[in-house]
Amino acid sequence: MHAVRVNGFACKDPMAATPEDFFNAAMLDQPRDTKASKVRSNVTNINVINFPGLNTLGISLARIDYGPLGVNTPHIHPRATELLTVLEGTLYLGFVTSNPNRLFSKIVKKGDVFVFPKAMIHFQMNLAHDKPAAALSSLSSQNPGVISIANAVFGSKPPISDDVLATAFQVEKDLIHWLQSQFWGNTDY
Repeated sequence: MHAVRVNGFACKDPMAATPEDFFNAAMLDQPRDTKASKVRSNVTNINVINFPGLNTLGISLARIDYGPLGVNTPHIHPRATELLTVLEGTLYLGFVTSNPNRLFSKIVKKGDVFVFPKAMIHFQMNLAHDKPAAALSSLSSQNPGVISIANAVFGSKPPISDDVLATAFQVEKDLIHWLQSQFWGNTDY
C-alpha cells in the first residue's frame, strides 16, 4: 500500500491521527546560536519538512535570531507572504518591489509587525552593536521555500558564467571570481 501524497508530502490516514501529529516541541522560546554564522543570524524553521502535521494547512513559522549587527540576508519566499513580529531588539528591514525596484524599509522594535509580500526580495538587520535581537515569522505556506539572492547568483552549482555576471553587474571578472569563491552557506527557511 502506498501513502497518499498531497503537495509532495505523505498524508496520514485521518483515522490514525493523534494529538501528537499536531504538536511540535520546537522550543521557540529559546534563543539560537548566531556565532557560527558569517552573517550572525540563525533561522529555526517549523514547516511541513519537520512538522508533517502542517501539510495542506497553508502555514508555517520561523524564529529568527540575530547577533549584534546580524543580518537575515536578502532572499525571497517563492510560495509565501511573511508576517514578521519583533520579539526583542530593533531591526532595520525592508523589501524591494518588482520593477521599478522600489524599496520599502523601516526601523522596527519589540512588538512591531511588518509584512513582506510573496516573492519580493526582503531582508532584516539587527541595528544593535552589543545586543541580540529576535523575531517570529508566520508564512502563508506549509512549504514557503527560500531563495537567497547572493547564494543563487554567486553560489549556484554549476556556477553562472562569469561573462554573464560581469556584464550584468558591470564589474571586472576578477571581482566575479572572488565573489564566486566565497562560501555561500545554506540559509534554507
